[in-house]
Amino acid sequence: MEYVTLNNGIKCPVVGIGTFMIAPHDAENSVCEALKMGYRLVDTAAAYQNERAVGRGINQSGVAREEVFISTKLWPSEYENENAVDETLERLGVDYVDLLYIHQPAGNWLAGYRQLEKAYREGKAKSIGISNFEGKYIAELETKWEIAPQFIQVEAHPYFAQDELRKTLDKYGIRIMAWYPLGHGDKSLINEPIFTELADKYGKSNAQVILRWHTQMGFVVIPGSKNVAHIKDNADIFDFTLTDGEMAQIAKLNKGVRYYNGTEEDLARYAMWHPTYEEA
Repeated sequence: MEYVTLNNGIKCPVVGIGTFMIAPHDAENSVCEALKMGYRLVDTAAAYQNERAVGRGINQSGVAREEVFISTKLWPSEYENENAVDETLERLGVDYVDLLYIHQPAGNWLAGYRQLEKAYREGKAKSIGISNFEGKYIAELETKWEIAPQFIQVEAHPYFAQDELRKTLDKYGIRIMAWYPLGHGDKSLINEPIFTELADKYGKSNAQVILRWHTQMGFVVIPGSKNVAHIKDNADIFDFTLTDGEMAQIAKLNKGVRYYNGTEEDLARYAMWHPTYEEA
């Protein structure tokens, strides 16, 4: 496993197991198996409704808590709930998380960010982040934070390398944690000729080449899967390195294409929806 050093000095693995849209039973198993394989980053969220299952998976893996980098997110309906952080810790069964996000720039998101800063000062979150804050939202937050975030979680892949956003992030050393790292499974992206060529050269799959591109871009990736073989393959990317020339070739694919385009109406709905947590 490779690690990156965050702007507060903490180290984070560059590949983790994601649990978005994975039901509790499957999330528990995926997390447990991933940790046994050598993964040390686990990403979840209150909105995924599987935090308790993720906590169980960590416990069952036999890996010591201090070796696991746990990332989770507060949902907008919880931004003004003063107990939200403690409730998240209770669901995960831990005393602290390594990374705590606010999930969307919806509702009273500044109150949510203040909760992160408070949790950071109290040691309940070792690092903090923002999810889906781009454009006007990152510009506004930049003027209001008291503690700069360590991470932003956004869509990123070779068709959308977040060039504009990175101009802001690079000023503060904020890292990108990429969702849809494989372009939401788009075969057009995965089967681009350059990836097929490089997969043949290095004896890897096209997906492994794309994930390696992410890590060499300085991104952290959290592909999710219920398939144990896929989980293993997703982390098997550290025995080869793409050359500068190959990275330059891949950069030519960047055409500003997103797979998800959220609207203001979406954000309004996010502020109203309350997650229903699975039973303990």
